[in-house]
Amino acid sequence: MTTMTDSSVREFKMPDVGEGLTEAEILKWYVQPGDTVTDGQVVCEVETAKAAVELPIPYDGVVRELHFPEGTTVDVGTSIIAVAVGDGAAAAAEPVQEAVQEAVAEEPKPEGRQPVLVGYGVSTSSTKRRPRKGAEAPAAAQTPTAAIQAELNGHGPAAPAAPAAPAAPAAPAAPVTGDRPLAKPPVRKLAKDLGVDLATVVPSGPDGIITREDVHAAVAAPEPAQAAAPRSEPAAPAASPSAPTSYDTTRETRIPVKGVRKATAAAMVGSAFTAPHVTEFVTVDVTRTMKLVEELKQDKEYTGLRVNPLLLIAKALLVAIKRNPDINASWDEAAQEIVVKHYVNLGIAAATPRGLIVPNIKDAHAQTLPQLAGSLGELVSTAREGKTSPAAMQGGTVTITNVGVFGVDTGTPILNPGESAILAVGAIKLQPWVHKGKVKPRQVTTLALSFDHRLVDGELGSKVLADVAAVLEQPKRLISWA
Repeated sequence: MTTMTDSSVREFKMPDVGEGLTEAEILKWYVQPGDTVTDGQVVCEVETAKAAVELPIPYDGVVRELHFPEGTTVDVGTSIIAVAVGDGAAAAAEPVQEAVQEAVAEEPKPEGRQPVLVGYGVSTSSTKRRPRKGAEAPAAAQTPTAAIQAELNGHGPAAPAAPAAPAAPAAPAAPVTGDRPLAKPPVRKLAKDLGVDLATVVPSGPDGIITREDVHAAVAAPEPAQAAAPRSEPAAPAASPSAPTSYDTTRETRIPVKGVRKATAAAMVGSAFTAPHVTEFVTVDVTRTMKLVEELKQDKEYTGLRVNPLLLIAKALLVAIKRNPDINASWDEAAQEIVVKHYVNLGIAAATPRGLIVPNIKDAHAQTLPQLAGSLGELVSTAREGKTSPAAMQGGTVTITNVGVFGVDTGTPILNPGESAILAVGAIKLQPWVHKGKVKPRQVTTLALSFDHRLVDGELGSKVLADVAAVLEQPKRLISWA
């Protein structure tokens, strides 16, 4: 056993990396126990409901333990890694750690279970957990080391039985191991609400962690033990509304909805059924814009910058907003007011492996064309790498979604929550077009503008869409209208 004489253990807790987020999933650990870390070093990557974020450690030391494996969703404020730091040993932590280490060394470990709470310290709460039915041994029969480990695991000596919780007769439905089932607090609450005993649930998560799906599956499955061991309390519902009644694993695959995709789904549902959407369309000849794109690529001022049609489309929308500033607004439901923004944070919808995200370019209205090109390039690259920060997705005012990159002609986009308009850009294709009285092949695309009809009427929406089309048809208007 290794003792700690000149160091103490520091617990790094899952921070709130967004705005009021309550949990994050650990995507990847960059360190392992025994590795040396320094202040500011990135130790792991986590995914919140808004983005994937790298977490730096705030002190120097040696990694003692990783409390959760990759793929685990952890509540904000929960310790995720223990680091031994030099000088200033925490005297109160040493006896507990050594006692637990001795207990682990001397006593046989249960199969499939590893103590994950070493270094947390003995709980100081006076609140006792109700003993699980048929699983709690008398306090007097516990060894000192077992009592320490039980206290660290959150279920110390049994409290006096509550009148409302009679002990279950007969044998338990599952073998009793004496261990508390591994599950996060939200999962425990779900099990309690559905009347599911976690001791009877078969875990499917990493390292034997019980997931929400496991609880729902336990509710949906028949309970053969009910006939042999009737309960005194009301039986659990036969099936959860959200749980599938049948599942063919050979022909179906179920993907948990979480992180960015879960947040996007909730936001889109809220937007679609809150803001009354109107979508208008216009088909426009963008041949001159495509020629200008090719010319800009040869311009030395744009060397190293990403120059593409999206750059000029974004600039055209900014010009249209300047000419029709009331489109750049939001609806304040609480105050029953329209909030007109005198700045444009231009959102660009980006499809990533983790789902749709909409980072935005702050104060895009004040940027020159080369500056806008640089901002767009950085935004797209960061999104593709999964490094977009939550701050980059906050405060957007209008959005562009480029469905044309998928070969789609157009669509009816849903507003990003809190915004009043979103412009969809379709594929740019060679099509027969009447140009100067003759039918010629021209570069043509279709634009679709969705807007919130509570604050944008048909006239305003039509003017904005027409102005965008006019600029793309005659790019010289970028000079005369800007």
